[in-house]
Amino acid sequence: MLVNNLSYEQLPQIRLSDRVDYVLEQMYQCHVQELPVVENEEFVGLIREETLLNADETQIIKDIAHKLIQISINVNDHLLKAVSLAVTSHLSILPVTDVDHHFKGVVESSKLLAEVAGFMELEEPGALIVLEIDSIQYSFSEITRLVESNDAQITQLNTTRDKETGKMFITLKVNKLEVSDIVATFQRYDYQVKYYFGEELYANELKSNYENLMSYLNV
Repeated sequence: MLVNNLSYEQLPQIRLSDRVDYVLEQMYQCHVQELPVVENEEFVGLIREETLLNADETQIIKDIAHKLIQISINVNDHLLKAVSLAVTSHLSILPVTDVDHHFKGVVESSKLLAEVAGFMELEEPGALIVLEIDSIQYSFSEITRLVESNDAQITQLNTTRDKETGKMFITLKVNKLEVSDIVATFQRYDYQVKYYFGEELYANELKSNYENLMSYLNV
């Protein structure tokens, strides 16, 4: 999904000639910590509430223009890039511009999370499986084959890497809730299953605890 497909918030556009006290009032009414400064349809920058509180209320934005934040996302950028930018910059809103740096609108950072959930189909039924492997062992085709051999499909796949150990963690979402057969297949092929979350998890834990108890009693 591209940023251009998102819905933009209707927030006031601040001018360089606006006074500090006026801009603060707009922020309080809109319940945001930043507002975009726009001149002749061009995005000039973001003004923070903190910056305004440290300025003279009779000043105009042009007087403190050097403190504007030069952060925006392009309409042709991907949703995930927008999320990353919002998180790293700690912004409550993210300005959107076109290729000519013309201001198109803003998206609220909090709503980006809902967009990501929809993009990743997190509300769709399915189970999660987390594998831990050596990086050189990673094979997307093999993982897919093992899942599909159990009459299931991968609907999401994400990878992360432990910087200290170099181990890779693979998080799979599959279109089944009962995944004990898939887990067993991975274990049979020497994959380390760190976690799995499906409807049978509680039952499997009980079964494992029961087997451990019986093994102990038989000693």
